Amino acid sequence: MPLRWTELLEQLNRGTKFLITSHVRPDCDSLGSELGLAKVLEAMGKEVSIVNADATPDNIAFIDPSNKIQTLGVHVNADSIPEHDVFIVVDTSAWIQLGDMADVMRQSTATKLVIDHHMSSDDLDAIEFKDVECEATGRLIAELAEAAGIQLTQSIALPLLAALMTDTGWLRFPSVSASSYEIAAKLVAGGADPSWLYRQLYEQETLPQNVIRGRIASRMKAEADNRIVHTFALNRDFAETGAPRTATENCVNQGLRIADTQATFFMVEQETGGFKVSFRSRGPADCSKVAEQFGGGGHKAAAGAFIDEGSLEASQQKILATLSAALEG
Repeated sequence: MPLRWTELLEQLNRGTKFLITSHVRPDCDSLGSELGLAKVLEAMGKEVSIVNADATPDNIAFIDPSNKIQTLGVHVNADSIPEHDVFIVVDTSAWIQLGDMADVMRQSTATKLVIDHHMSSDDLDAIEFKDVECEATGRLIAELAEAAGIQLTQSIALPLLAALMTDTGWLRFPSVSASSYEIAAKLVAGGADPSWLYRQLYEQETLPQNVIRGRIASRMKAEADNRIVHTFALNRDFAETGAPRTATENCVNQGLRIADTQATFFMVEQETGGFKVSFRSRGPADCSKVAEQFGGGGHKAAAGAFIDEGSLEASQQKILATLSAALEG
């Protein structure tokens, strides 16, 4: 359902100092939404700080040329969080996704708002402004700028175009509609350069990044009558190839390139133990409901979670059983 723009603008107009955060393992939608929102608020005469639990990945650091985004424990500590009277969470509605910023939010006495497009949700003790049918949170920020009468500039439009394009697979996912192209056109008219953006995102690779993806592809297995394809990456893969962890971000989508695949999952071993799991579906399986069974969340077609069943094999079997059941309805 459409956001309650009048109510959201009323909340924003009441505040003077804003703190924005988003989920751990930040991506272009979370970072782009934060940066776009910060610029919109600054155009409204507000003071804005952005603090995340996790650092901005090197491969998408170009999205923040002025280093506006700070990292908790690196640039600021919990006791030196910038003063704020409004605390805004973008691109997530789950405590577990906030990392160490969850404690900051719990301790804050500020008005708390959520701007998000994910279906999964916790009680963040915040006023939620959500549209679960929206293809990207970045689109919601672009619409907020329009509702507030803020003209799109290059510094607003570029991060929001990055958010929109990456969360829609460059306008090819099922979430895309005719209006997706309309909002993209507005962002391009506002100064965002899609060709430059594409080069920054996808044409800056190294040999190690390609080597590790080759390893991951070689481990693909098809299960459940070839309806489920899955693979994994281990800590030793990163050490042996020299590839950064960001090199594996789109590996979950490789399985969907195989004909007749209805769902895929990709596991990445974490340095602290356990596995980060990404899910994708183009069939009856609801990824968000599967992910919720492991404490995660997301969308029907794409979601994420964390699992630690003691071993790779045990974790694989648990996920496979859950996803197989989801395919059966």
